[in-house]
Amino acid sequence: MTTDGTTSNGPAGPGASSGGPTGQSPASSRTTGHGAVGNGAVGNGAVGNGAVGNGVRSTGRRLAVDELIDDPKTRIIVCCGSGGVGKTTTAAALGLRAAERGRKVVVLTIDPARRLAQSMGLTELDNTPRVVKGITGTGELQAMMLDMKRTFDEVVLAHAEPERARAIMENPFYQSLSAGFAGTQEYMAMEKLGQLRAAEEWDLIVVDTPPSRSALDFLDAPNRLGSFLDGRVIRILTAPAKVGGRSAMRFLNVGMGLLTGTLGKIFGAQLLTDVQTFVSAMDSMFGGFRERADRTYQLLKAPGTAFLVVAAPERDALREAAYFVDRLAADRMPLAGLVLNRVHGTGAPQLTAERALAAAEALEENGSEHASPEAEQLAAGLLRLHAERMQIMGRERRTRDRFVSVYPDVPIVEVPALPGDVHDLDGLRAIGDRLNGAV
Repeated sequence: MTTDGTTSNGPAGPGASSGGPTGQSPASSRTTGHGAVGNGAVGNGAVGNGAVGNGVRSTGRRLAVDELIDDPKTRIIVCCGSGGVGKTTTAAALGLRAAERGRKVVVLTIDPARRLAQSMGLTELDNTPRVVKGITGTGELQAMMLDMKRTFDEVVLAHAEPERARAIMENPFYQSLSAGFAGTQEYMAMEKLGQLRAAEEWDLIVVDTPPSRSALDFLDAPNRLGSFLDGRVIRILTAPAKVGGRSAMRFLNVGMGLLTGTLGKIFGAQLLTDVQTFVSAMDSMFGGFRERADRTYQLLKAPGTAFLVVAAPERDALREAAYFVDRLAADRMPLAGLVLNRVHGTGAPQLTAERALAAAEALEENGSEHASPEAEQLAAGLLRLHAERMQIMGRERRTRDRFVSVYPDVPIVEVPALPGDVHDLDGLRAIGDRLNGAV
């Protein structure tokens, strides 16, 4: 697949500091107009020699993706960032590249787009890992797409007796909760990640995080849902089943009657009945939700996990990336680096936008003795397109440089903009090559 040109990173900083099995190193603490950048783990990303491509030099440290995916201590890679920046394609390309370099990989995606399945030669993706054919080398690649409700059902079936599990899954409130409750998708993505890691069938798991309005939802939602399911309201609703003695039950029932009467007026009597029935059936499971949420959260912080923040060279996308970097640093989670996607380049960097525009105007005003009017018009149009491309590159470079000035210790790899979508394994391989800095 051809590209619009490539832009590589400039001279790299010193080698990555080691601070554990994954080579974590502290991020810089720097105060900016947007607030202080806290110390955090910046690791798993080896820093290679900076490269200069097509005359455009980037400052900052270069993320060596192959060193990351080749390291047997790297067991989980989490691709995160705002929506529409290419997280899903990046995750798939990383998985394919790792598999063709000898790893046994599973890619967990949340993107329902059929084009990803088609690019891997699969007719569909579902909650079961499916082998991707056409892989070269000694590794293996499997892919799956999160089925939120099915994953929730699996949790119920694994932690409840068959009769109770059936009652839970037939409950209307459970059906709504498992299909679309706020935070359920993010929680179930982490639940599935925990299941895949515990299975020990793969030596590398690549996770494409759910798209969300706020990139921080991915980190917050598992604990938020766990807190809800193990929280005060749930404990109140389960209290009658846990209190012994008639007098105690009589006293509690008076209080519960007042509470449920009030809640019934707010939410509706039928909904409250469904919730109480659901809570009664799931009473023994609520503590497990919090426990698993905490365990998965710790898994994300453990050595062997690497976060890759994916962004486009645009102000809003890099602002989201900055929020994510700050959050990962504050929570001491291992940040491998930033993938800067869809970076524009040119094959003629020495021709500035100003010179191209001046040449176009000269052709349009004075013409040329050696070309037809049609050729002059075409040449002038191409010069104006080149000027526009150079202006775009300038804006992207300034946006990127502002990020680098605040986060100089975050390794970066830039992926050139491609002319179209990825439709097959060769397209994913092309992205994989560019993720490692190849032109």
